[in-house]
Amino acid sequence: MECTIRPAREDDADEISAVILRTLRETNAKDYAREIIERIEHSFSPSAVLQLIARRTVFVAAIGSRVVGTASLDGSVVRTVFVSPDVQARGIGKLLMAEIERTARERDIPRLAVPSSLSAETFYVQLGFKTVRDSYYGEERTIIMERSLDNRP
Repeated sequence: MECTIRPAREDDADEISAVILRTLRETNAKDYAREIIERIEHSFSPSAVLQLIARRTVFVAAIGSRVVGTASLDGSVVRTVFVSPDVQARGIGKLLMAEIERTARERDIPRLAVPSSLSAETFYVQLGFKTVRDSYYGEERTIIMERSLDNRP
């Protein structure tokens, strides 16, 4: 399985949206109520993803021509890290995060933050992120995590 990481293009918006929505429904639904998933889904329609591509640094993971994952950098905040459920636990998320970190270092960003879902907390801990605090939007719990990129605590 050859997976490549590249900058997202506008014509990737439909596939990125599909990856995010599938991951929300299949993976994140184990940790969040249906109502929360449905509310979050509205933020990731193809048109919403197209707007994110214009505002953030967005990457995709592709196997052949198929988009199987995405991650973005919004200033010093890591956002929208999703890997299609059928290819999770194969290192694709780590490849995406390595590209995010490389980009952040190029931009002299010393510390990354990520608002992690409950579903992804272990993934980020394995990458060296530490929990800073919990954040709530109604019943939706998000874990705010940070990681230094310059070897300082």
